Amino acid sequence: MLLHLKQILSPVQVREIRTALQASDWQDGKLTAGHAARQQKSNLQLDERSPLAVELGNALLQILGGREDFMAAALPAKIYPPMFNCYCDGGEFGYHIDNAIRQVPGTPVKIRTDLSMTLFLSKPQDYEGGELVIEDTFGTQCIKLAAGDMVLYPSSSLHRVTPVTKGQRISAFFWLQSLVRDNEQRRTLYQLDQSIQGLRRNRIEDAQADAEHIERLIGVYHNLLRQWSQTN
Repeated sequence: MLLHLKQILSPVQVREIRTALQASDWQDGKLTAGHAARQQKSNLQLDERSPLAVELGNALLQILGGREDFMAAALPAKIYPPMFNCYCDGGEFGYHIDNAIRQVPGTPVKIRTDLSMTLFLSKPQDYEGGELVIEDTFGTQCIKLAAGDMVLYPSSSLHRVTPVTKGQRISAFFWLQSLVRDNEQRRTLYQLDQSIQGLRRNRIEDAQADAEHIERLIGVYHNLLRQWSQTN
């Protein structure tokens, strides 16, 4: 399931993060790449252990925790701390699949990467190129979102970032381990949850009958979640 989540950050929040990042020290993105990915990767990254990266990452996680659409789609168990990168001067990242397991630096915590996320922090008109191209069973998707919007997609997807030939493409990127490992099961739960929420918003005429149907659907949702979820 590929999902476009709009306005994760407001224009004011985007501007504040961009201002903070402008004063930061970027490092070569190859420092955090595996051997194979190192050959494909040409970008800059903020040191993920820096106080600024930790501060901004924690703020993003707090915002995402309050987004019902994100929580319903991702069902997060563990989230890798957000990282920040910059593509410019022809920088790109060739086709690759994200590492299956990532260890949070300085901790024993390991995260299975079920879902990948890119949160765009640059306005699309401010740079040329830099599209996130994702290939999977849903076909080829070419993604370049508004600043503050985020795309959520399976980490098993083959994907790349096209060369940025003008301007800067700045974004946050991170991964999560979901309570529900299987993408199709997660999609089914998300669609069921969206239907439940839609019924709640649009009750008509026989409110009592609607309420009974909704409660039954909620029961189905939680029983499926109980069968499919993994907490470790």
